[in-house]
Amino acid sequence: MSRIGKEPVAIPDGVEVSLDDGVITVTGPQGTLTQEIHPDITVTIADGEIVVTRPDDEREHRALHGLTRALIANMVIGVTQGYQRNLRIVGVGYRAEAKGSDRIVVQVGYSHPVEVVAPEGVTLTVPTPTRIEVRGADKQRVGQVAADIRAIRRPEPYKGKGIRYEDEHVRRKSGKAAIGA
Repeated sequence: MSRIGKEPVAIPDGVEVSLDDGVITVTGPQGTLTQEIHPDITVTIADGEIVVTRPDDEREHRALHGLTRALIANMVIGVTQGYQRNLRIVGVGYRAEAKGSDRIVVQVGYSHPVEVVAPEGVTLTVPTPTRIEVRGADKQRVGQVAADIRAIRRPEPYKGKGIRYEDEHVRRKSGKAAIGA
């Protein structure tokens, strides 16, 4: 049995969970999230817990079992606490500027500033010109927006300039090696 899949997901106070026609909906203080459930996987809601079960031990069902439970757990955490990814901008003259809660303008060495518009449910904040915070209830959407911002100018290995995650370590390369001597 899947070690992740067999764990029940606790429903905290203030969170409403409903299941209709293979679609689970989780509503909480941070918003509402929905997820379609694979038809072979069974989800039951009882006694303040969500339990995910699978029909047999086939490889696909074992994979879907843990995946479904993890997605539901992420939804519950998202509507209660939310998710956040922090990005750091490194480089002389590189900076970001907020234009409201859903758009930022990033200047990272191109001939023009790059404007980033956040999708619905994601907020972008710029506490300092070299930091960007991406927040939202949907873990996948927050991660994708952060990855899209990072892709504007990935950190390069020689000087380390670019946009990186707050906890990311960039492996540096040495420059040209002297020949002879």
